[in-house]
Amino acid sequence: MTDTLTLLSRTIAARRDADPATSYVAKLHAGGPPLIARKLGEEAVETVVAALTGDAKDLTGEAADLIFHLLVLLDARGVAFADVTAELDRREGMSGIAEKAARKT
Repeated sequence: MTDTLTLLSRTIAARRDADPATSYVAKLHAGGPPLIARKLGEEAVETVVAALTGDAKDLTGEAADLIFHLLVLLDARGVAFADVTAELDRREGMSGIAEKAARKT
């Protein structure tokens, strides 16, 4: 999975400065983080709705859209996907409750 997402994040980075008339990634970047964040929020809502319908095919598609838009937002804010995976690796084996508690200190 990481290979697919790493490849996608590289593709997004390569397309950020393309012509917005021909590249959806470039069009999102032209609108800046507010546009990208709004689109991410829309995709999050669509993912939740698909999850509640019980239709696995719709949920799969919406989840892919959500992840794509998250990667575009990370790219727009200069956050490397490798940094996100490193953070997930750091949390590996840690209880979610313990991880949240550690953030407060």
